Amino acid sequence: MGPSTVTLVRIANVVRDYAWGSTSLVAGYLGTEPSGGPEAELWLGAHPASPARLDDGTPLDAALEAAGAEQPGILLKVLAAAHALSLQVHPSTAQAQAGFAAEETAGVPRDAAHRSFKDARSKPELIVAVTPFEALSGFQPTTRTLAVLDALAAIDARVAPYADRVRASTRETLAWLLAGGEDVDAVVAGVVAAAPSLPAAHAAAADTVARLHADYPGDAGIATSLMLHRVSLAPGESVFLPAGNLHAYLSGLGIELMEASDNVLRGGLTPKHVDRDALLDVVDVTPVDDPRLPPTALPGAVAYRPDAPFELRHVSGDHDAGAAACAIVLAASPTIVEVAGERLVLERGEAAFAATPGMLRVEASDAWVAIERFDTP
Repeated sequence: MGPSTVTLVRIANVVRDYAWGSTSLVAGYLGTEPSGGPEAELWLGAHPASPARLDDGTPLDAALEAAGAEQPGILLKVLAAAHALSLQVHPSTAQAQAGFAAEETAGVPRDAAHRSFKDARSKPELIVAVTPFEALSGFQPTTRTLAVLDALAAIDARVAPYADRVRASTRETLAWLLAGGEDVDAVVAGVVAAAPSLPAAHAAAADTVARLHADYPGDAGIATSLMLHRVSLAPGESVFLPAGNLHAYLSGLGIELMEASDNVLRGGLTPKHVDRDALLDVVDVTPVDDPRLPPTALPGAVAYRPDAPFELRHVSGDHDAGAAACAIVLAASPTIVEVAGERLVLERGEAAFAATPGMLRVEASDAWVAIERFDTP
């Protein structure tokens, strides 16, 4: 960020009420008054779709523009899922730029329901569990997938064609599932019928099928999910979702940090547009052993440092966060924030934005600091 009078400001926002959100988790963690409806995501940043606001009501993006400061490239969220989100994947920077340019040239309105690339940015994501958190993330080794599918096929023969396709090609199997049709519907029905009879060794797969069938009965994403890692995060554990990672959050409260992009390519478990071709161009089907991201211990904090232009720190003491391009602080307990000679005291549930953090200091028993690195492209 360049010189700015918006050095350290308190920010706030309204929780977004997506249908999959929890009615209690966000309010319970931040000590706020529950709305009575689903509370899915609290956005803290300057994203134009829902910019945080200063104490005087000025949107953060407008305040930064007026001050001659750059807009932050990061968005911090408090995310609470009571139901499964869509299966989705995000593009790399090069893929986003190409896709955005193509849709601009084609004249697709940016707010069109069938538009796939809303901007020219990548959207890597990091989520850290606050409560036990369940997710699907990345393709697991084929041997693990086949162990589940063969067990299902032994119970219901309708699953056998799915297992046969996985043995031949993960990518072609995904394309087949995305295309849908009577044969895919039969596989999904077989998976749903057989899952409750799976042996205990496959309890996680059985639970995934039960959850997804309850929320999206008959959806091909129920079958797709069995090729992905089922990740059960304990509080403090995290998973990083790089470009190409096919994923879906299932339940729990987490703190999410991402690049400020709207590029989401959906692959099922949603009534929204599924762009099969674009998803297949972007998705990375390379199996990974474990998608979790180990934290790094620091004085007064732990840091989550993915291969991305940002990092997230959980502060539980007196922490010198150092210098960065900008920072967003969320207080889950009373918090002191100091930077460039300015000092701000946050109560539980409040947040702050530092446009020129310099040497940022945060003191709290429970606070989150999202940092955009200077080396952001």
